[in-house]
Amino acid sequence: MKLIIGLGNPGKQYEHTRHNIGFECIDALAKKWDAPLNQMKFNGMYATVHRPEGKVILLKPLTYMNLSGESVRPLMDYFDIDIEDIIVIYDDLDLDTGKLRLRQKGSAGGHNGIKSLIQHLGTQEFNRIRVGISRPPAGMKVADYVLAKFTKEDDSAIDQAIDKTVSAVEVSLSKKFLDVMSEFNGA
Repeated sequence: MKLIIGLGNPGKQYEHTRHNIGFECIDALAKKWDAPLNQMKFNGMYATVHRPEGKVILLKPLTYMNLSGESVRPLMDYFDIDIEDIIVIYDDLDLDTGKLRLRQKGSAGGHNGIKSLIQHLGTQEFNRIRVGISRPPAGMKVADYVLAKFTKEDDSAIDQAIDKTVSAVEVSLSKKFLDVMSEFNGA
């Protein structure tokens, strides 16, 4: 069983903000797979999908970004999901808007959602898809920037990033994540 986690914040005011790109990718997967996120448990909203490659859970933690691990860990324990069978999708300030970077491990890099996951999972070694949102303009606070909506100029790059993320997740269901990294990090 695979677990695909998109990080974000619940609530209308956070929809389509930079910090919620993980939620948008999960929504895109759910739509493509015709799998409504209609199960509520573990402080999260999720869908269980039966794919030819096996069972997949799509999860949007509803704990707010900084407490994401409080949703992920109990769900993993309940469904007995191994750490190597998860993929976490989240925003990254250090990548240009719309760029993807897949990794198998790493520090939180200042991302509070990832800090929470590392704390609750007890390791930095888990698969991730980082979606670039670029750095804020000079003088703008990071918190204000990540909680702001994408600009019209960013829309095309973000739509492409979501499509690529969906493709990377689908490929990961039948290939080793290292191979998926090779394929998508060069793209």
